[in-house]
Amino acid sequence: MTSEYYRPIVSCDIARPANATPLAGGWGWFQQVEVLRRGKAPDVVPAEDLPPPALSRLRAERGYPRPQVMGIVNTTPDSFSDGGQYAARQDAIAGGLHMAQAGADMLDIGGESTRPGAKTVGVDEEIARTAPVIAGLRAGGYTGTLSIDTRKAVVARAALDAGADFINDVSGFTYDSDLMDVAAQADVPVCVMHGPVDPATMQNDPFYDDVLLDVYDFLSARIAHLETCGISRNRIICDPGIGFGKTVTHNLTLIARLSVFHSLGVPVLLGASRKRFIGTLGNAPEPRDRAPGSIAVALAGLAQGVQILRVHDVPQTTQAVALWRASVTGN
Repeated sequence: MTSEYYRPIVSCDIARPANATPLAGGWGWFQQVEVLRRGKAPDVVPAEDLPPPALSRLRAERGYPRPQVMGIVNTTPDSFSDGGQYAARQDAIAGGLHMAQAGADMLDIGGESTRPGAKTVGVDEEIARTAPVIAGLRAGGYTGTLSIDTRKAVVARAALDAGADFINDVSGFTYDSDLMDVAAQADVPVCVMHGPVDPATMQNDPFYDDVLLDVYDFLSARIAHLETCGISRNRIICDPGIGFGKTVTHNLTLIARLSVFHSLGVPVLLGASRKRFIGTLGNAPEPRDRAPGSIAVALAGLAQGVQILRVHDVPQTTQAVALWRASVTGN
């Protein structure tokens, strides 16, 4: 467990001091860092006061000089967010291609719902829902990054064979230990998320000593374990798991200090799109009506240097990101 956690206080202002420290090779920079400790009030210190290894980790480039938008293609009939809009194979393929045309940099294909209370899907059914869609997207001319959203090694292997090149595991590689071997052998990027093993019970009174630092420690430990399994750190992305086993207060606590996760030395993915807390705070009971709130949270993430936004509403989000970037840079 870490004793001190370093959260860069990120600025994206056009007036960037010459001595500002660049954040992760991206659009943000910082001069001060919030030092967090369990059971103690945080301190704000100059960036140059950080231990050199910590400062170097925050500076190191991640390979994403501009924000990336990942479009969500749920091939499940019981998705919380779209009510099975892409359950039919051809609809999923057409939807993915439309997202790509609208500016998505990546597509995330999932065949098992992870909404609260969702039941586990058998591997044969999950493969039938995802692998043909991935193959269809490649056949349809999609050349960008294709992610398989799964907890299962057999499903991931079938997806990679069909043309996927990224593994996104909502369980943080805790559900199926063989999945790490699949990722290591294929040498593909992976996203490790903080989330419960069982979505069916994840919202049953979730509790943390300190949600921000508990999530950080979980991701730090999982990243270290993935490295021991042959997955290099430069292939790993982290996701704090907004909405997975967390209350509204937990989610807001994580979002308010998202930039602490840059200290892990890997890119950060934010997946808050259409989540229940957005409906609660934004008075939008229906998930399809949560695009404005989802975009607001996405832009808050960009202001803290988050590199990847996983979203349902791709055209609206890419437009918002383009205008946000233009407003920040002045061109």
